[in-house]
Amino acid sequence: MLFTRAAGVATCTGPARGSDDADPAGLREGVAVAVESGRIVAIGSERELGGRFGQAEVVDCAGRLLTPGLVDSHTHAVFGGWRGDEYALRSRGVPYMEIARRGGGILSSVRHLRERSEDELLEMALPRLAEMLDQGTTTAEIKSGYGLSTEAELKTLRVIDRLREMQPVELVATFLGAHEVPADYRDRRQDYVDLVVEEMIPAVADSGLARFCDVFMEPGVFDRAESERILRAGLDQGLRPKIHADELEGSGGAELAAELGAASADHLGDISPEGVAALARSSTVATLLPGTLFFLGRTSYAPARALLDAGATVALATDFNPGSCPTPSLPFIMTAACSQMGMSPAEALRASTAGGAAALELPAATGTLAPGAPADLVLWDVSSVAELPYRLATPIVRSVWKKGKQVR
Repeated sequence: MLFTRAAGVATCTGPARGSDDADPAGLREGVAVAVESGRIVAIGSERELGGRFGQAEVVDCAGRLLTPGLVDSHTHAVFGGWRGDEYALRSRGVPYMEIARRGGGILSSVRHLRERSEDELLEMALPRLAEMLDQGTTTAEIKSGYGLSTEAELKTLRVIDRLREMQPVELVATFLGAHEVPADYRDRRQDYVDLVVEEMIPAVADSGLARFCDVFMEPGVFDRAESERILRAGLDQGLRPKIHADELEGSGGAELAAELGAASADHLGDISPEGVAALARSSTVATLLPGTLFFLGRTSYAPARALLDAGATVALATDFNPGSCPTPSLPFIMTAACSQMGMSPAEALRASTAGGAAALELPAATGTLAPGAPADLVLWDVSSVAELPYRLATPIVRSVWKKGKQVR
């Protein structure tokens, strides 16, 4: 295939942050993109590639923008039911803790998931992944964490594994047994940490169903000592660490992530200056989830500008889940990143592609349009990178290809 006549090709191979002479989107104009056997094989002038690939199927981009497929590196897309009733309560000012006291919150999602069969969860997840694809996402991470028992967590991971074969979005699985302490362990939380470490993690590792081990490190959920014990146990079993860190209150999660060499530290709504510096010195990706803070009505956001300027690698992700961010739209997340966190459109696009791929430790060149990269492409009904976040909540995806196959 040969993609021609694009208004611009955003390769997303530029530096993580922009400056007067640097473009994180790596935008190139007047070029064509050649695809063969599911991979990018060349990017160059239309005349040159037209001569080299004269027999290729031509895709006329007709003045539209061509980018890599989006990489959503933090979602909870397998769940057993929506929680719109809680949103109605929150919109009337009912505090989250009161909603939880009434049986809402994460533990309501635990009930929903435990009540559903594997097949039911599978059928419920398929249209959500189709919505992701409609929004330009070609690769996504999905976490467990609504089971909070060994069998229910494994059930979730089996669903994710089955979904891989049934639809085109490439999936990466994360074990999040330490998402919350279940109700029947509230008076013996140490027993639950023991269960995660001594039973769940070995069972997940033996199953081969997850790449990462995550923990929700937050005051009132899991503290530093518990989080470190869980993540080190995962490391011992071959599961790379991730951390829900410093979401609503600072707790040193970013520092722990850097210390452990975690793949990513996610949320970071209340990260400390020390945490910013620690991530900037490390290879740990700062994954920012502005949609969650928007949906919860928060007025302060993660310090994206400080993280970028310090030299940290930044990713953007949706946190798609039924409680605190029920959207699979990375384009909306890019809008929030630009409007609320001071990122440029080019920085936001790179963070939603190459940044997300780095947070998932995917092979080099994933999330970019460069020779050797997977041919995951999105053609947008816009003519510039700036228009991606500017066209707020508008369906602007024209076509999507996954490994060279048109899937939308």
